[in-house]
Amino acid sequence: MDWDLAITRNSKALTGIIAVLFALLGLDGEAAASRIPRSLHSAVLAVLRPAESAVRRLIVIAARNVVVKLAPSRPMAKGQKIGKGGGSRLPAFQLFDPRKRFKVARGPRRKGPRVMPRIRILGNDPTVAALFPAPQPVVVPPPPPDGLASATRLHRRLQAVKSALDDLPRQARRLVRLEERRKATPEYKELTPLRSGRPPGYRRKPVHEVEEILADLDFLAWEALKPDTS
Repeated sequence: MDWDLAITRNSKALTGIIAVLFALLGLDGEAAASRIPRSLHSAVLAVLRPAESAVRRLIVIAARNVVVKLAPSRPMAKGQKIGKGGGSRLPAFQLFDPRKRFKVARGPRRKGPRVMPRIRILGNDPTVAALFPAPQPVVVPPPPPDGLASATRLHRRLQAVKSALDDLPRQARRLVRLEERRKATPEYKELTPLRSGRPPGYRRKPVHEVEEILADLDFLAWEALKPDTS
């Protein structure tokens, strides 16, 4: 398998797709969008989701046989907090697939002691209403009537994908360092960056070029994760 050729060819194709998404939003890669039509938001997101999965698999392939040396851990400076950087800071690309959420089958409900006593009161007693107020329904705000959606988060995700594609070796080392740190923890459990089954954004019948790229890279990434027996 010519891994370098696969990385070069697919990264070039994905870079072109991301550039088209920036152009659709009327961006040059730096300016931030505020609000865009919902139809455009949905169209960009439908391509961005499989593009993120494809780039994630490209990083897994690039991390094949990469060896890093972990620096000794240092105590955090006094008063410093994690995740409190400036709002203009470029977001880090998510290296792991979002995991599927499975519903846990529950058995029949068991009758047990109730916390609230069973009290029945005939008539309208304001004292009881004050002690046991009715829960307030959750009100979901309706979408704005202008038909527009916020593009801030969408733009930051596009920036993260573009940054990862611009420097794949750095992202590969970042992935290996993350896995090595996880292995050094006592509660380590083996977890691959790729989730089992179909990758996020997968379509059985592709309707866009990015979905075909994702299918090819998903196969190659799982091959790259296999131990080298040569």
